Amino acid sequence: LTKLCLFPQDYKGQKLAEQIFQGIILVSAVIGFIYGYITEQFGWTVYIVMAGFALSCLLTLPPWPMYRRNPLKWLPVQESGTEEKKAADRKPKRHSKT
Repeated sequence: LTKLCLFPQDYKGQKLAEQIFQGIILVSAVIGFIYGYITEQFGWTVYIVMAGFALSCLLTLPPWPMYRRNPLKWLPVQESGTEEKKAADRKPKRHSKT
């Protein structure tokens, strides 16, 4: 059941995916700008940035195992009847009149 959750990445995995995504976008933008400036073709800049975006999506969107190395440790489920019993055992507070 743990492998079928909606968000299979843990928090450290999400941070790693974000860093990889931003790094690839930044590098592809710089390379695309330089190549487009040298060839004097803005279209090449756009193509290179789009290729970097596609590569970063391929590396960060699927739930790869490298993003699931630090799973959260959840607390065990408590029975709801124990909370009701404890609340019933408490004495009501009396307010003093001043």
